[in-house]
Amino acid sequence: MAVTGPLEEVPLERLRERTSIKWRHFEPDVLPMWVAEMDVVPATPIRDALARALRDGDTGYGRGVGYAEAYARFSEARWGFAPDPAASVTVADVMTGVFELVRMVTDPGDEVVVTSPVYPPFHGFVRHAGRVVREAPLTPDARLDVAAIDDALAAASAGGSRTALLLASPHNPTGTVHARAELEAVASVAERHGATVIVDEVHAPLTLPGAVFTPYLAVDPRGLVVTSASKAWNLAGLRSATILAGADAAATLRTIPEVVTHGPNHLAVIAHAAAYDEGRAWLDAVVAGIAANHALARDLLQGSGVEHRVPDATYLAWLDLSRTPLADPDARADGGVVTDASRPSTALRAAGLGVNAGEPFGAGGENHVRMNLGTSQAIVREGVARLRAAIA
Repeated sequence: MAVTGPLEEVPLERLRERTSIKWRHFEPDVLPMWVAEMDVVPATPIRDALARALRDGDTGYGRGVGYAEAYARFSEARWGFAPDPAASVTVADVMTGVFELVRMVTDPGDEVVVTSPVYPPFHGFVRHAGRVVREAPLTPDARLDVAAIDDALAAASAGGSRTALLLASPHNPTGTVHARAELEAVASVAERHGATVIVDEVHAPLTLPGAVFTPYLAVDPRGLVVTSASKAWNLAGLRSATILAGADAAATLRTIPEVVTHGPNHLAVIAHAAAYDEGRAWLDAVVAGIAANHALARDLLQGSGVEHRVPDATYLAWLDLSRTPLADPDARADGGVVTDASRPSTALRAAGLGVNAGEPFGAGGENHVRMNLGTSQAIVREGVARLRAAIA
């Protein structure tokens, strides 16, 4: 049966004409299936909104909370919860927002807890802010370990130090969608230790069928959330994001430095708002394609020794190669230093497949790779074939 949808529209030869980092980082003979960038053309409503803005010369500076208003409409329609747009700030991108929040709610030298293995910039941006990373690793089945988070926050707040928990929801790289009860438990632990919870929800619109996403602010009025349309609608090159505060954190958000609001791109805000309001059918088609790709990859990897637990969300496959000949018995997580070099990822690159090494994601990333399935089924098949060839 023929497969259709946005992920099937752009053939490989056209993708190789792109100039983004995904298609220019590796050698031309390497199939890039790494950085979180999908192989799609933007949804028609997004292209139309940008065309109107260019036609009308609407290319100046942005203002207001239109971004957050569009997101609130989307959130209410998808998840039954609408954050307050008045308690929001538009920023350049998710990690800019995270960086500024970390600096607001902690002091230099304070510790920030992360749930490793997790998105490497969580490690890097925390250190760049002059703070110290403390890991509270996930459980073996890739769920939040609330007891470990409790212990980490207790240690981080010892002596009256300020601390924060930096959470990816859904989780990156595992694709786990945290259950409401887990988030409620995290909120309770954080409140007991006086910690602020900062949540990156950028992958939330990519929650797959059968999983239920819970917005963090629906369970914790003390929380701060940063999100963007960049991942779900493939708009990383049109950078913009919004910070949303719970009712009890709105006053904190109002103290964010005014200069932080200078970064957002007005055309990007227009594009992201169009995505939230008019790109929902396109998103549904993409999500269906992602679910099919995960199932395809799982089937193609059977008998290879590679473990692919189909995630609850995102097009990112977190592959465990510890039972394959590529495994490195001496591998250690490198504390979030971003690099493509590990024994499995280096071997895959030599076999013509570009993926993310697992070690930069922190504890639990050893002998893993992250593989991007936000692409056509033909590329998924080719990528898995190259992976299996490297293992054979």
